[in-house]
Amino acid sequence: MLSHHQIMSRRLLLSVAGLTLLSAEACGAPVPNTGSAEHHADSPGPLPPTSTSPTPTPAKSPSPSPAAPAVNVPSPALSSAAAPSHRISDPLFSLPSDDKLVALTIDDGPDPTHTPIVLSILKQHGIRATFFLVGENAAAHPGLVREIAQQGHHVANHTWTHPDLRQLPDAQVRDELERTSDVLQKATGKPPTWFRSPGGDWCKVALRTCSELGMRPMGWSVDPRDWSRPGTSKITTRVLGAVRPGSIVLNHDGGGDRSQTIAAMRAYLPVLIEDGYQFTAPR
Repeated sequence: MLSHHQIMSRRLLLSVAGLTLLSAEACGAPVPNTGSAEHHADSPGPLPPTSTSPTPTPAKSPSPSPAAPAVNVPSPALSSAAAPSHRISDPLFSLPSDDKLVALTIDDGPDPTHTPIVLSILKQHGIRATFFLVGENAAAHPGLVREIAQQGHHVANHTWTHPDLRQLPDAQVRDELERTSDVLQKATGKPPTWFRSPGGDWCKVALRTCSELGMRPMGWSVDPRDWSRPGTSKITTRVLGAVRPGSIVLNHDGGGDRSQTIAAMRAYLPVLIEDGYQFTAPR
């Protein structure tokens, strides 16, 4: 006959065995890895945070739970070092402002004839602008690049030779942007933070390279087509008729005879100022 102690020991063993069997039935067999819950480093992932957002601290890897349903979430195993380091953003075409705020942008310089006159006009009205400079022109006139920066304007990248980037191989696109950034940084002591694609012809490789070089893309919302020299009055009318709060205005100080653009700036800038518009150079 079993003692009381032996009976209790046998009951305890049976209870433990029963719980083990119940646990096995509840969990089932090991779940095969179908890949639905795993995020691979070479698959599309969530965009990294913008420069204005704090970088999230990677969460600790949770213990695998076979009973939990599979969901498509970023894998905690994907470290910040393996994630993309630059966000590829769309070009900025207007300012996020409902106030009478305008960004004036000047392309294709620096030009030894026209750029000093444009700088004089801007200084007269206390306007800060963004100059999208062509690299080979900047290399030829580094003193003008420094003068633009010293007067408080932004110096920005507009490629080395002003080509159609859509027609170039990836390596050549990078060379166009990188060489220009290098010469601008050498002249001003600071790397450019903005890039504009010639003709506003954006392609994926240009946007990606722009991001990799630490720049953001900027387009425009007001184009008076001054580059085609349609006449001072048409340039003036087109700007005044199209400007709205938040507009980014395109003008040119290089790439040819820009006397019409200069005359138009003398005409439309006082009108916009009188109408309450202020000017900014986006950072």
